[in-house]
Amino acid sequence: MNRNNFCVIMAGGAGTRFWPMSRSSYPKQFIDILGTGKTLLQQTFDRFAKICPKENIFIVTSSEYKEITLKQLPEIKNDQVLLEPARRNTAPCIAYANFRIQKINPNAKIVVAPSDHLILNEQKFIETIEKSFEFVSDNTSLLTLGIEPSRPDTGYGYIQINKDTDKIGDGSIEKVKTFTEKPDLEMAKFFVESGEFYWNAGIFIWSIQAIQKAFQVHLDDIYSSFSEKAELFATNEESMAIAEIYPACRNISIDYGIMEKASNVFVLGSEFGWSDLGTWTSLFEHIDKDENNNAITSKNVMIYDTQDTIIKAPNDKLVVVQGLRDYIVVDTDDALLICNKKEEQQIKLFVNDIKTQKKNKFI
Repeated sequence: MNRNNFCVIMAGGAGTRFWPMSRSSYPKQFIDILGTGKTLLQQTFDRFAKICPKENIFIVTSSEYKEITLKQLPEIKNDQVLLEPARRNTAPCIAYANFRIQKINPNAKIVVAPSDHLILNEQKFIETIEKSFEFVSDNTSLLTLGIEPSRPDTGYGYIQINKDTDKIGDGSIEKVKTFTEKPDLEMAKFFVESGEFYWNAGIFIWSIQAIQKAFQVHLDDIYSSFSEKAELFATNEESMAIAEIYPACRNISIDYGIMEKASNVFVLGSEFGWSDLGTWTSLFEHIDKDENNNAITSKNVMIYDTQDTIIKAPNDKLVVVQGLRDYIVVDTDDALLICNKKEEQQIKLFVNDIKTQKKNKFI
């Protein structure tokens, strides 16, 4: 295994769209949502442990999730958990990991990935990441993974390539033309029909030299803030430095801050059974269904005249459902969600209203 291969797993999200199962104190990356016996974070770590030395895998998460992370990943040491004192989106998160890794190994090649994605074909995924490491070892470029879209989904970002541009190697690596955040349905349909767009998987691969240069050019304020404290990284004073840096950082994503602006961005078209598991509907798509296309993940559920519905409840609770079509039903000890699948984007609004009206009691 290549000692220069590093992995950064981003695990600081609050998982709002998976409420009421996902809570601010215990968000979805720490939950066994798929019923496999392992949480999403554990599955992600195990996947990358086949590509990178375990000691080269870093988890960036909120300071409030330190104990959960260490409990779920007993294979790692305390200093492999990089704690954010505030949520500032993915750019500061990645900058933090960059400076820590650069201090350890200035020749590092890094893959950055969220902690909560579903990968069905793990072997194909491993081959894709290994191919990506080879590319960034030979090119001072920023590489992202693109997924062939199977439908006009408005929940994903899109990456456009130029069909007329020469492809690299076997043709699977292409120059990126544009990035587009989540489009409306008509635009998503156009993207899919054009054949020029991939879904943005949110997985990035680069050398430490390439990404640090990109920060200097495109996010120089964030780079400068971390650079001023660079000598404190990987020392006992790191947490103090981070406590000073983070409040001053802009809340900005790596996509908007760098990937949309840099001229050396490439995409590797990939197919390994990917889903970002961002919503209950995305989970519905990957769960076994009954004869009426219902996805039921609990033992004591009785259904009547119900189709195309996902139902999740405690195994020791009897749940009876009648007359639903295309719904999400999630029951926990203290909250019940019943929501039309077509309206599930409103779950974030529901959570905000609950915060306002119920004072975080159920969040």
